[in-house]
Amino acid sequence: MTTTRGSGVRTTTPVDVSVLTPVLDEERHLPQVVADMLSQRFDGRVEFLFVDGGSHDRSVELLEGCVSADPRVRLLHNPARRTPQALNIGLREARGTFVARMDAHTHYPPDYLQRGVDRLRCGDVVSVSGPQLAVGGGRWSRRVALALNTPLGVGGASFRRVDEDESEVTSGFTGLWRRDLLLRHGGWDERWLNDQDTELAARLRKEGGKIVCLPQMAASYVPRDDLPALAKQYWRYGDYRVRTSHKHPETLRASQLLPPGLAATALAAVAAPRPFSTAARAGLLAYAAALLATSTGAARTADRRDAAALPAVYTVMHLAYGAGFLSTCLRDGIPSSALAGVARRLSGR
Repeated sequence: MTTTRGSGVRTTTPVDVSVLTPVLDEERHLPQVVADMLSQRFDGRVEFLFVDGGSHDRSVELLEGCVSADPRVRLLHNPARRTPQALNIGLREARGTFVARMDAHTHYPPDYLQRGVDRLRCGDVVSVSGPQLAVGGGRWSRRVALALNTPLGVGGASFRRVDEDESEVTSGFTGLWRRDLLLRHGGWDERWLNDQDTELAARLRKEGGKIVCLPQMAASYVPRDDLPALAKQYWRYGDYRVRTSHKHPETLRASQLLPPGLAATALAAVAAPRPFSTAARAGLLAYAAALLATSTGAARTADRRDAAALPAVYTVMHLAYGAGFLSTCLRDGIPSSALAGVARRLSGR
């Protein structure tokens, strides 16, 4: 047993669930997010490990207050400042039989941990999570959330939709695992600054592990609130999609090739000789028509100003993702095996 706790101090009393939360300049969201986490209804012991990456706002001050007020909370520090390193620092310090990842700008239902642990205890799955639902805060965040609730924004990501029943997925949003399983796999790959959950899920699935999404565990997160930040985020998504496709070719979906296809079409429209530039411009016109149709449809139920901004949001998301994808292909090579796998699945072979 232990009598010591606090910032970065490891204790030995066992718990059922260790919650890992990377933090970096999350002052705006932390008060409500932490309150929601500490209010989780769980029949057992829980510890909350917040791993700060050198925040410049009041995040550390707020978390130190939580450490003093609640014995379940610990504050750890992450000199590398990156998400996978933060998760692995938390994993090494975790005492739980189960490990949950919960993000600092996401709101989880009050029985999130209970439902996840109950499902893992059934023994037939290795990872459990819920749908990832975008809920806007500021003006552009609200518009990004609106975009992410349409087919043009969600793409083929099944964990971004709410189904009526449990569904098997190839990856999930945050979620829960058994700690011994994560330790056996070495935790999160620290080279994957983005897409680390997909990369981990691919390793688990190669061992025959089953990953499920429970609609009752749906979590809402707040998207980026300005277009430059959104562009940077989606560039990284495209970049790491190529890296993951090289390492795990089976993870590439056909829908993930549409943004690089759009970016290549935009380049061809301005730089390719005729008749290729003419065909590319026709393709861009078709894309513009799809944006207009989606925006018009959204205006029936959403704020008209938000709906009118959708074409700008989609264009930033798709072109940034596509440019990141193509840039990494130029640097690291085309993921040929992944592309061949997509072609086989499309042809039904």
